[in-house]
Amino acid sequence: MTALVGSLMTLKRRVELSRAKHPSLTGHARMSRRVAALVPFYEYDESRFFCSDGAPAEVATRRRDGFMRLSALYRERFGDTVRRTAEAAEGISDLQFTETYRVPFQYSRFVRAHLQVGAFVESSDGVTVTDLDGNRFYDLTGSYGVNLLGYDAYKEMMRRGLERVHDLGPVLGAYHPVIAGNVRRLRAISGLDEVSFHMSGTEAVMQAVRLARYHTGRSHLVRFCGAYHGWWGDVQPGVGNPAPARETYTLKDMSEDSLRVLRTRTDIACVLVNPLQALHPNAAAPADTSLVSGGRSAHFDKAAYAEWLRKLRAVCTERGIVLIFDEVFVGFRLARGGAQEYFGVRADLVTYGKTVGGGFPIGVVCGRRDLTKRFREDRPADICFARGTFNSHPAVMGAMDEFLRYLETPDAQALYRDLDALWNGRARQLNKLLSDQDLPVQVANLSSIWTVCYTRPSRYNWMLQYYLRAEGLALSWIGTGRLIFSLNYTQADFDEVAARFVSAARAMERDGWFWCSPAASNRTVRRSILEEMIAHRLMPLRDHRS
Repeated sequence: MTALVGSLMTLKRRVELSRAKHPSLTGHARMSRRVAALVPFYEYDESRFFCSDGAPAEVATRRRDGFMRLSALYRERFGDTVRRTAEAAEGISDLQFTETYRVPFQYSRFVRAHLQVGAFVESSDGVTVTDLDGNRFYDLTGSYGVNLLGYDAYKEMMRRGLERVHDLGPVLGAYHPVIAGNVRRLRAISGLDEVSFHMSGTEAVMQAVRLARYHTGRSHLVRFCGAYHGWWGDVQPGVGNPAPARETYTLKDMSEDSLRVLRTRTDIACVLVNPLQALHPNAAAPADTSLVSGGRSAHFDKAAYAEWLRKLRAVCTERGIVLIFDEVFVGFRLARGGAQEYFGVRADLVTYGKTVGGGFPIGVVCGRRDLTKRFREDRPADICFARGTFNSHPAVMGAMDEFLRYLETPDAQALYRDLDALWNGRARQLNKLLSDQDLPVQVANLSSIWTVCYTRPSRYNWMLQYYLRAEGLALSWIGTGRLIFSLNYTQADFDEVAARFVSAARAMERDGWFWCSPAASNRTVRRSILEEMIAHRLMPLRDHRS
């Protein structure tokens, strides 16, 4: 009887865990890896490239003509930048990866042959960057979140910071005294007791999880479906990680089923929250490489997400689970006190990175004193080790001091005042311009972090990134999936960006890329692609049998 009861309880926990997982492949890490391994490579030749969605000949011709015009423009305008990028790519594996995965794989080789994107820029000024050919772009990359205040501000912070630590130079191990002010300010901002420094945001998250496991004596971490916490194994359990993560639960965001798992399991050390997921819960970071329909969606509801975090906080407190806010990306972008201040919820450990380095690489862990201690008084051999050669590098600490000092100034306080109202208004402005011209594009935003959504089920929405670049808008590798504005954008700057954005979308419409069959839906588009994949997967088997 005891064995039967134990088996039933185990089954119950497994069912609860299964229910707490998002039904998509993103929510099932092991299944996503298996499915990814089955996806066959195939590509469209030129005759199929422009009509893979069944477009009529007239539309395919418009697309071809528009594509070739764009290709000629890229060769003329970006020639030296593209040439230097191609030369460098032979020795930089990162460039080979990003170029290959800029668009859906079926289209990638043809696009790379005709629409090459340069990876080099020579200078930055205001809200613009300039490439090797002298082209100035309005910067919408945000340097993947680093650029909060504008590049000019960071260049000045880096210069002044280096001057302050110049006499010490690259002495490591010992600290420059400037670190004391950084620790004091970070404690005040985070509301937590202690601080440790690391070389990247990924490292900071690794240390936060290690500390949680050390102090709770439990094995598993919980992450939420779609959330990004760096590239190390335990927080990237699905596609992209060669080895499966065995001590990670990937649960649904904003779900009572997930709270039930947290209440009932005894092996959970910590819960990781990336506040950026408030913009697209349970979905991975959007990228044009997966944009094969118009099904991308995003919406930010601050009140709903704050309520979810309060529930999560209560359950973690009740169960002795460490709540970790991973603010590497959003830290200081939403509020001076980060996501804790913005949503009104306190975490046990908080990680910062990117912006707080004042322009230099950094990772920071702030935490409660009982969670950040790395040794046990009564067991001297039981330690939680974490060090790095360049942790607390004097140059980084000097620039960080400049950044944190700036946050205390009246200028910084003014910058954060009515921040949401400003950027929400700008999003509405762009959406109205697009809808007034009946263009099938809209934006959704979390303050100054935006994503582009499409209201028509086209297989070619990813082409917009190339039209935007032609209009002088610089995008990150993931294209229209994420636009990150620095807070020094004036209204005049933004008006110009909006005008160029609309112009790019109009050109897309003119060239036929937004065409879709009256019978098409996002579901039918995805189904047709699935059928293609199955056919190509079975093709070798048919060839073998014949």
